[in-house]
Amino acid sequence: MTIKTPSTGTLATTGLSRWRRRCLKATFAALLLLIVAMLLDLAFPLPLPDGRDTGAVVVAADGTPLRAFADSEGIWRYPVEVEEVSPLYIDALLGYEDRWFNRHPGFNPVSLLRAGWQWLRHGRVVSGGSTLTMQVARILDPPAGGSRTPWAKTRQILRALQLEARLSKRQILTLYLNHAPFGGTIEGVEAASWAYLGKSSSHLSHAEAALLAVLPQAPSRLRPDREPEVAQISRDKVLERMATLGTWSRAEVDDARIETVVSRSLEPPRHAALLARRLRHAYRHERQIDTTLDIDLQRTLEDRVARYFSDLPERTSAALLVIDNATMEARAYVGSVEFGDAARLGHVDMVRAWRSPGSTLKPFLYGLAIDDGLIHSESLLVDAPQAFGDYRPGNFDAAFNGPVGVATALRLSLNVPAVDVLDRVGPTRFSARLAHAGIELQWPRGASPNLAMILGGTGARLEDLVGTYAALNRDGLAGRVRYRPEDPVAERRLLSPGAAWIVREILENNPRPGTTDSFDASGRARVAWKTGTSFGFRDAWALGSTRSYTVGVWVGRPDGTPLPGQYGAITALPLLFEVINTLPARRGDAAASPTPAEVVQIDICWPLGLPPDSNAPALCQQRREAWALKDMLPPTFAERGARLWNAGIARFEVDARTGERLSAECSRPHVRKPAQVARWPALASPWLTRAQREASRLPPLAADCVADGREGGEALRIEGINDRTTLAVPPGGKRELRLFVRAVGSEARIRWLLDGRLIGESQGSGRFEHDFSRAGTHTLTALADTGAWASIDFRVMP
Repeated sequence: MTIKTPSTGTLATTGLSRWRRRCLKATFAALLLLIVAMLLDLAFPLPLPDGRDTGAVVVAADGTPLRAFADSEGIWRYPVEVEEVSPLYIDALLGYEDRWFNRHPGFNPVSLLRAGWQWLRHGRVVSGGSTLTMQVARILDPPAGGSRTPWAKTRQILRALQLEARLSKRQILTLYLNHAPFGGTIEGVEAASWAYLGKSSSHLSHAEAALLAVLPQAPSRLRPDREPEVAQISRDKVLERMATLGTWSRAEVDDARIETVVSRSLEPPRHAALLARRLRHAYRHERQIDTTLDIDLQRTLEDRVARYFSDLPERTSAALLVIDNATMEARAYVGSVEFGDAARLGHVDMVRAWRSPGSTLKPFLYGLAIDDGLIHSESLLVDAPQAFGDYRPGNFDAAFNGPVGVATALRLSLNVPAVDVLDRVGPTRFSARLAHAGIELQWPRGASPNLAMILGGTGARLEDLVGTYAALNRDGLAGRVRYRPEDPVAERRLLSPGAAWIVREILENNPRPGTTDSFDASGRARVAWKTGTSFGFRDAWALGSTRSYTVGVWVGRPDGTPLPGQYGAITALPLLFEVINTLPARRGDAAASPTPAEVVQIDICWPLGLPPDSNAPALCQQRREAWALKDMLPPTFAERGARLWNAGIARFEVDARTGERLSAECSRPHVRKPAQVARWPALASPWLTRAQREASRLPPLAADCVADGREGGEALRIEGINDRTTLAVPPGGKRELRLFVRAVGSEARIRWLLDGRLIGESQGSGRFEHDFSRAGTHTLTALADTGAWASIDFRVMP
C-alpha cells in the first residue's frame, strides 16, 4: 500500500533544485577555471620555436649534410619529421622515457608520486618522473633555478598542459626530436645521428637507437666522443628495459649489446662549403636546403683536388664543377682547394668568380660560323702573322703553322685563325649569342665586344662555361646549372644540332694526354675537351663533355697574380681527365653518336675549299674529308688588304702552242685558249711545298704582250745571311751570334719568323737584329703585310 503525504512533491522539487544549483556551480567553476587558464595562457604564452632563428643545414641529394649553419646561439639542428626517424628510436625513446606518452594529459601522476616517494625515502632524486611532454616544456622554457625544485616541476607541469592543449601528440614528439640536447652545440636526433654515427636517424640499429634515446638524459656526461664507456653502460640499460618490456626480443637485445660505442670526432660537416654558403645566403629562411650533389662523388673529388694541388706554388687555388647533362644538375662543386686555407684565399668561390676565359670560347665561335655557312670542318685558314687593324694576335707558343683546317686550328687552339673567323662573324653578334645561351661576359670599364675576346680579353665564370659546354652533348642546347632539385630548367639554343655535333666530333678526336690516337681502345668515355690559358698565366682552364657529364676545371690565384709556367694543358687538363675517369660509367659514353641528318661528310679540295671538279682536276691540289652542314659548302675566305693575290681561281688565257700567258694587248696574233689555276692565300706561301707553289703560279707572259699587273707584284730578298750558309759562334765569352738582317723589296711591315716562330718585326728595308746562336739547321722567313715573302736556310755549328 502506498501512503501519500502532502509534502512529497515539495521534497522532490527541493532536491531537484539543489542538484541544478550544484551543476550550475560546477559549470560556473569550470568556466571560471577555463577563463583563468586562457588568461594565464595569454599572459604566459608558450615559447614555441618561430622558425626564424633555427639555423639551417644544406644537404646532398641523398640527405647527407654538406654543411650546417648554427643559429644565433651557436646551435645547429637538422630538421626532421616523426616519419623520417627510425621506428627503433621511437620505440626506445617512448619505452625508456615515457611509456604512457600517448595517454596522459601532459604529466603522469603515478610517476610523479613515485618520484616524490623515492626522494623522501632516499633523500635524493632517484627518478625524475617527467613525461616527454614535460621534457619538451623544460627545453622550450628552461627554469632559472634548476629543474629539480618543486616550483620548477610545477612550472613544467603547467607548461606541459599548455603543450597538450595546443598541440597534438605528434607535434610534441616532433619538437622533442628536433630540440632535445645531445651534447655540445648539437640539438635534435637527426643532427646527433650524423654527428656521432655518421648516418641518418632513419637507418639506426637497435644499439644506435638505444644510445641516442639515453643521450639527452645527461648529454655532457654521456657524450660518446668523450666518454664512450659511460655511454655504453647507459645504452645497455635502455636495451635491458626494452627486453623487459617485450618491445624488443631478447635475441635482438643480446645482439645489440655486442656493438661497441665508437668514439667519433665531433665535427660539423663541411662539404661543398662554398656552395652551401651561397645557397644559405640565397635562401635565408629555409631550415633545410636540398641540393643535387652526389655526396660520394663530392667527397672523392674534394680529396682528389686537395692532393692534386698540395705541391703547387703557394696561394694557388682551384675550382671544379661536374654536372649531369640530362638534367643540368650539379653533381660535385669544389669552389676552392681548401675552404679554410687563408693563404690560398680558400673563402673565395672560384666557380662563380669572373676570370679571363683564355681560349675556352673558341669551340662556340667555330660552331656559330658553321651555322652561318662561313666554314666547314676543313675550311682553309692561315695561321700566319696578320694584323686586324691595330690588333696583332700571336699564338701561345709564338710559332705559326701556315695553312690549317678548321679542325686543326681548333684542336691546336691557334689564335690567328680564331681571330680571323671572329672578325667575319662579328664580336658583337658573337657576344650576344653567348649571352642568349647563358654566358654573360664581363668587360673592362668602357670596353665593348672586340676581337681580343676570343683569346681571353673578357671575363667569364666557370659555372657558365660548364653550362655552355654541355650543349655539345645536348644537341646544341646550353643551360643554366641547377643546384637544387626545385631549380627551374633554363636552356637556350646556342648551336644547331648539326653544328654542335661537328664541333664535338672535332674535339673528341683530339687525343687524350699521353696518347697519340683519338680512338680510345680501352672503352673509356669519349670526351670533347678544350683547354685555355689567360694572358700572363693567370688562369688555367680545362673543360670536357662526355655523353653523360660535363666537367670544368679552373686553376690560378684568386688575387689574379701570375703563375708562370702553369697553363691549361699541364695544370688543369690532367685533373679534368682524373675526374672524368672517376665518374660513373653509363651505357653509350664510349660510343660514337650517329651523324645527324643535316650533317654530310664530303671530299673538298685545298686551296679552294670546295668539292673536286672532275672537269678541272688541276684545281684540286690537296684533297680532304670534311664535315659540313647539308647545302652549305663555303669556299676559302678571301684575303683582306693589299695582298699579292687572293685565294680562289685565277682565270686567264694562254697561247695554245707555247702555253705562255696572254694579256688583252699582244702585238702578234695567238691561238688563244682559256686556262685557270687555284691560288693559295698569299700569307700561306712560305709554308707551301715547291710543287704547290708551282701549281699556283701563273705562266710567264708572252714577250709581245703588254703587262697586265698579274705578274706577282713585289718580291722580297733577305740580306745579311746568305742562303744555305754555315755560321759559327765566335770563340770566347758567352755564346752569342747577333746578326743584322733586312728584307729588301717592300716598304710594308715585315714579320720575321725563325723556324715558323715569330721573333720580331721591322719596317720596310729597315734592319732587324737577332741572336742566331742556337745550333742546328734553321729557316729564316721574312713575310710582308702585302703577302710578299722570302726565305733562306742556314746552319749554325754547335
